[in-house]
Amino acid sequence: MARDLRKLFEKERKEQGFTMKEGHEDRFFAKLEQELPKNPPKQKVFSLWMQIAASVVVVLGLSIYYFSSSDTPLPDEKVTVVDRNNPSGEAQGISLGDLSPDLKKIETYYTTNINLQLSDLADDPGNKELVDSYMERLAELNQEYQRLNQELNEFGPNDQTISALINNLQLRLQLLQKLKSKLNQLKSSKNEQESSNMV
Repeated sequence: MARDLRKLFEKERKEQGFTMKEGHEDRFFAKLEQELPKNPPKQKVFSLWMQIAASVVVVLGLSIYYFSSSDTPLPDEKVTVVDRNNPSGEAQGISLGDLSPDLKKIETYYTTNINLQLSDLADDPGNKELVDSYMERLAELNQEYQRLNQELNEFGPNDQTISALINNLQLRLQLLQKLKSKLNQLKSSKNEQESSNMV
């Protein structure tokens, strides 16, 4: 039993004949003008200025972040892999990272991880033989990397040299991760032996 309320109210208004007194609207606007101030409060003006200032700060912050985090490499930024045989880390000519920003990211990624893995190695006299054998292999890979870098400088960049340089970095990182895994296995087996001896 749905009824249209608009029709019902319209019918009732006609039947009862409601009328407003003369000048009702003028009195209403006069009272409204009395209650509302003509000048906006200073707090609202201050709030408006605070909103504008906050917007400016946000825009400046975003623009600084955008321009500072751009992918352009810094010209004096150098990435070196720690070599125990050549601690000065002198590199001559161009390197893999000098060729393009993408190759710079790849080289930075691998060299940083290699240096991180090297710094995490603990000197344990019990594992010295294992660590030394891995370090010899790592030194061979480092010499190969320098040879490839010389080839890059002599003959210029080509796909084979670039992929060989990247593979060398990958292999060194994998070698260090494998060494770390072996050391963890030895440490856990040593701990198990000590715990079984105690029982």
